[in-house]
Amino acid sequence: MPEPIEFAKLSGSGNDFICIDGRDGRYTDLLSSAQRCAHFAGVLCRRGLGVGADGVIFALHPEIDGAADLAARFFEADGSEAELCGNGTGCFVRWAFANRWADGQEIKILTTAGVVRGKGLEDDYVRVCIPLPENLQRDQEISVAGAPCRYDFVVTGVPHVITYVQDVDKADVARLGPLLRHHERFKPRGANANFVQVIGEGEIALRTWEFGVEGETLACGTGSAAAAILTAMRQGWPRQYSSGEKPIRVRARSGDVLRVYFTVRDDGAIDDVCLETLVRFVYHGRLHPEMAALATGKANKD
Repeated sequence: MPEPIEFAKLSGSGNDFICIDGRDGRYTDLLSSAQRCAHFAGVLCRRGLGVGADGVIFALHPEIDGAADLAARFFEADGSEAELCGNGTGCFVRWAFANRWADGQEIKILTTAGVVRGKGLEDDYVRVCIPLPENLQRDQEISVAGAPCRYDFVVTGVPHVITYVQDVDKADVARLGPLLRHHERFKPRGANANFVQVIGEGEIALRTWEFGVEGETLACGTGSAAAAILTAMRQGWPRQYSSGEKPIRVRARSGDVLRVYFTVRDDGAIDDVCLETLVRFVYHGRLHPEMAALATGKANKD
């Protein structure tokens, strides 16, 4: 049977993740195989049959000395690897500080999307500063389900398409989410599909259909950042919301409120994108040998 697999489970504003310490290299063989990683994450994330989560995150030593305190690899519930996950990084940050893996008040984490900075705040909030947005597109149009659909688009570590609705509770996320996620315009990677309702100045409600999970999640960190930035631009909100002075509040499906800060420079470039998310420890655990064997592909091979 495989060695015991210990983990921590945390929730970031409704996104839940299985965090595993791989700094000693014990998962090097697993992580070197995309097929084995996909199987491992898929088995553990299945609700009702595994631990159940939106994703799995491994803590590793950064391959580039001095680039960061830790490295992180993110795997979605379907087994695919993601460049970045905002709420997942928030969970990772709180877990790392709880384990005293970083000195000082800030931690730097090397991800496929770049170096992310994180720090703990009061009331179990965690701040994560993500790589700068890329490929920003505003006021575009496509056809979805035979009807025109206007949208904005940006990559905040991972790609997000943003659409705007009058009432987010009535949005047909289950039908339109997959159509947007797989739309021809966003191939080959696809995009996370976000539905935004403007509540008032500086406040929005958000629902997200996430790729990798292939379903609606209770929150999305990078989606919250994307939606906040693009909605502020679309609405022409006061400068305090685009100068880092005041956060845009994002109501997640879970009921939690995320806070997004960013700065728009005079030349239109976006700087200093930071997300504050509420992170809760759920439990620490150890996989039963049967589940560990199934996840690592060693079941019935003794």
